[in-house]
Amino acid sequence: MPHLHHEFADHLPELCLDWQAAETPEPQLLCLNEQLAQDLGLDPEWLRGPEGIGFLCGTTLPKGARPVAMGYAGHQFGQLSPRLGDGRALLLGEIKDTQGNLRDIHVKGSGPTKFSRGGDGWGALGPMLREYLISEAMHTLGVPTTRALAVITTGRKIARERVVPAALVVRVASSHIRIGSFQYAQLIGGEKLTRTLAEYTRTRHYPDAADARGVFTCALDAQLSTVAQWMRLGFIHGVMNTDNTTLSGETIDYGPCAFLDEYDEHAVFSSIDQGGRYRYRNQPHIIGWNFARLAEAMLPAFHDDPEQAVDFAQATMDGFQDRWRTAQSTHRCRAIGVAYTESNTTLADDFYRLVEKARPDLTTVHRALVAAAETNTDITANPSRHPQDQHKQDPRQQQAVLDLTRHLGANEQAHEWIAAWLQHAPDSAALAQLHPVVIPRNHLVEKALRAATDGDMAPFEELLAAVTDPFNDIHPENFRTPAPVEFSESYQTFCGT
Repeated sequence: MPHLHHEFADHLPELCLDWQAAETPEPQLLCLNEQLAQDLGLDPEWLRGPEGIGFLCGTTLPKGARPVAMGYAGHQFGQLSPRLGDGRALLLGEIKDTQGNLRDIHVKGSGPTKFSRGGDGWGALGPMLREYLISEAMHTLGVPTTRALAVITTGRKIARERVVPAALVVRVASSHIRIGSFQYAQLIGGEKLTRTLAEYTRTRHYPDAADARGVFTCALDAQLSTVAQWMRLGFIHGVMNTDNTTLSGETIDYGPCAFLDEYDEHAVFSSIDQGGRYRYRNQPHIIGWNFARLAEAMLPAFHDDPEQAVDFAQATMDGFQDRWRTAQSTHRCRAIGVAYTESNTTLADDFYRLVEKARPDLTTVHRALVAAAETNTDITANPSRHPQDQHKQDPRQQQAVLDLTRHLGANEQAHEWIAAWLQHAPDSAALAQLHPVVIPRNHLVEKALRAATDGDMAPFEELLAAVTDPFNDIHPENFRTPAPVEFSESYQTFCGT
């Protein structure tokens, strides 16, 4: 039986409730992330056995374990809920991975707690599999994220839109410290508890930071980098409440998330986001809004002098747009295969202006960049005005450039941009390992989850294999293309509770 630490519970007992997972009538392991298990120093074969499944469910824990329901507050769609917390989840404890890093082991769907707020405390199979699938896809794509270790059906049946199997997902994270954790600490414990949480966050995540102010700026930059990667992938989180914004910079909570098919800055898929607060284009601004709320909660930790604390918070948030611009430009330059410089930032911005006007599928147009860069081995010093006229003797180059031009609108601006871009000799190898061939397409995710809920795991397993090998051009054609228009026009996602 592996050893579980309980550092968070020991350091911050005010933010926890000691709690036990509910018994599982008939647990069955559906998914086990063997590589992640090994990275955590866990034996996959042991995890598949009765004792290991009990460990994953939280019902058979090692001696000395201290499972807790974590308390936090949160602004949900702009409105403060002062007491949220783990209403159907438990932090089983922390484990040291093979690199010596402390990782949270957290189970969702483990039964009601005092934070349940009227919910039944259970998780439906579909949403648990969604979190497993998409978090592992995001990890493979290089996006900071919580990860999924396992999905287990419990033997219960629960009522949602229909009666469905209940399930657990076991989540692994650098920590579960959220902006909402600081909001809760400030509300229930004031200055002392806020300072304690800030120092714990510093030692856990940002040991090189000098103080709470360093923690704040490090966390802000980490989240901005993560959101910039969301934007490149066309990922829409869907529920960017402050309780779903981590201090580590990891993406957390995959309830109503989705991916763009046709590029649309105003795309909203979440059924509960009726005002479009968390639409695709708003995500950077919402991170700024969320961190302004974090600054309010952390003020006592910034400085003993309240005026100096406010001055720091104001100055940092006044610089938010510059910080976002740096994060965005860094990832945009990377997305077109060039170094991050002022002039290259302009080139990258021009590319995304073309995308904005042409509204292609973002995944497809990024792969068109890969194809054009890969065949760009014979560019002359003086390219023609229209690059498709440039390599008459190289049909592959010609076709790749024609395809890219078409995705960007097949106009003069697209021709000129491609000619200028090719002059920079974009790094085709880096692009090929950055832009996926396959993402978790919304229609394929829904099809796989429906089949799994009805007892057929084959579509889920096939899709999981594809999205965790996303740069390989061997997957079926339907995995590589957007959803039919009629699907995307009416598609909605749900929070999964």
